[in-house]
Amino acid sequence: MLLLEDSLIERMDAYRVLLLWQKEGTFIKESGLSPFAMELALGVCRRHLYLQYFIKSLTKKKPSLEVCTILEMGLFQMFFMEVPDHAAVSTSVELSKAANLQEGSARLVNAVLHAARRSGLPQLPPQRVRRVAVENSVPESLVRRWFDIYGADRAEALAKATLERPSEWLRVNLQKTTVESLVTKLFVTLEGCNPDRVHSTLFDRYIQVPADAKLKPILESESFANGEFSLQNPAAYEVVKLLDLKPGQKVWDACAAPGGKSALMAEMEPSLDILASDVSEFRVEKMQDLLDRLGLVNVRLECIDALSPQLPVTLEEQCSDRAQEAMDPIVSPTAPLQDDTFSNLFDRILLDVPCSNMGVIARRPESKYRITLESVKELAELQSRLLASASQALKVDGVLVYATCSPDPMETTQVVNRFVKEHPEFEKVGEPVYPGVEDSRFDGFFAQALRRKG
Repeated sequence: MLLLEDSLIERMDAYRVLLLWQKEGTFIKESGLSPFAMELALGVCRRHLYLQYFIKSLTKKKPSLEVCTILEMGLFQMFFMEVPDHAAVSTSVELSKAANLQEGSARLVNAVLHAARRSGLPQLPPQRVRRVAVENSVPESLVRRWFDIYGADRAEALAKATLERPSEWLRVNLQKTTVESLVTKLFVTLEGCNPDRVHSTLFDRYIQVPADAKLKPILESESFANGEFSLQNPAAYEVVKLLDLKPGQKVWDACAAPGGKSALMAEMEPSLDILASDVSEFRVEKMQDLLDRLGLVNVRLECIDALSPQLPVTLEEQCSDRAQEAMDPIVSPTAPLQDDTFSNLFDRILLDVPCSNMGVIARRPESKYRITLESVKELAELQSRLLASASQALKVDGVLVYATCSPDPMETTQVVNRFVKEHPEFEKVGEPVYPGVEDSRFDGFFAQALRRKG
């Protein structure tokens, strides 16, 4: 009975998180679910449109949102998880009772799941765009856009990739430990496995987490608490590498939160003077926790809107009423920007702009249901404004790297080409990089280096 209760609690947690996502757009990965509940919730989210299509093939009338969510969870367990059919059905029925749904919901759940067990997976639509959209749970408008941009075969491959579990990587803080030492502590001592299983290391600082290793104990380890590593995809290194960092340079990470690339730069070159900023005070405060854990002292945090950068004001000053009153109006965060206040300050600028997340859908499955052509156009306009604004702070002969976690041309090459055309004092440096195209284990980033000419 205890096992049944425990399994029901996990399913109830996943159910609540899925409802919150559908009603309020909350992020599933930030919900603190158990590993089983997280796998279930993310899996249902990844295959949401397909599971809805499945339910439609089994019912005459669309059930309520709550019943649909329980049915999606049951179907996902039956067909995409290693859960016995009888367990998936019985726990789904119990869940519908525990959720206090309207009378008859439990019987409906039981009937639909038994029908699915008999019928098997539904037949897919014959038309290719529609089939790819349904089979991979990608909105048809987005699939059609991918067909137009990349062609049918690559578009279908992109859609299939959204269903994959992304590989997890640890970035080793080489100021505190070595790759070899961390592999021993985490995967031999903690996981009790042969070090040969940890077969992938990249750039002498990234370790691929074995697919069957448990991430939770790794993140609860003493090594993590001591700042010996962070979670980060190696695509970040490919982006940062374009900056061509030199000792002692002044660097601005203009849209820095959650702070992973700032931390990477600080670990790579302790002599850098790094300003890491974000428009959100809350996100800046979270970055402070990261820097404290990693023991990095060459990163200064500020709350700055890169669209209209003001003179930096430290978090300590922002939190102190006395300091606010004592400040000259010119340096107040609400005061108008004086000419050249934020110009020609930095040798390097990293501008990792807000984007559609089209290149990291596997990691953030909620994002694919929010993407529309209109939303991408709005983001591209914001990205252009951010690039034009942040670029003013770059010194002559300095390098700015424009980056997105989307490969869509509207957010990438079109933004860069428009900027270079409107700002002839800048030129492209080399070709753009698309790490996810070169290595499927990498997130789908785009990055282009730009130099301010003398």
